[in-house]
Amino acid sequence: MSGLFKNAVNISHQVIAAVVEAGDIVVDATCGRGHDTIFLAQLVGEKGKVYAFDIQGIAIETTWELLQANKTLENVVLIKDNHSNLDSYIPQRIKACMFNLGYLPGGDHSIKTDKVNTLKALEKATKMLDNNGVITIVFYPGHSGGQEELNSMMVYLSELSQKDFEVSHVEFINQINDPPQITIVQKVLGGSK
Repeated sequence: MSGLFKNAVNISHQVIAAVVEAGDIVVDATCGRGHDTIFLAQLVGEKGKVYAFDIQGIAIETTWELLQANKTLENVVLIKDNHSNLDSYIPQRIKACMFNLGYLPGGDHSIKTDKVNTLKALEKATKMLDNNGVITIVFYPGHSGGQEELNSMMVYLSELSQKDFEVSHVEFINQINDPPQITIVQKVLGGSK
């Protein structure tokens, strides 16, 4: 049981794995170095589909290389575009969407997610979410603009209808240096479409 809730990314993977099944349609809204993308690709299998977004070419390239090395390219669509445009690429409802906000690890810290585009993406993802579908959002409040992005999303998420969504938020209160936080959004079975 050690490390079950060791960090926000670990929790997001556990939540997603509990909901996503083979054949599902899912989104990695910020593919970064590809770790969440490959995780999703393995969950949905050959009959599923992963749409993975990033605004940086190096992120798309790194993710492609990881997917190729693990032979999971066939069920992934890599998209070099802002996640705020996700509805332009995905024609159907989605079972899950993962946001891992901030900047590309090891990359240029001035290129990062922002509250305006992330809010647009989150609004679209909630509308596209299938019943019992889930969205996980990992926030990094310790970097420049991270707390503002978190605050903006919290306003939107706190106003979602309780009839349609269950929203929870986890903070690590005994860790130093502004540790990542996670919000989980699940569409309620039978909620409005």
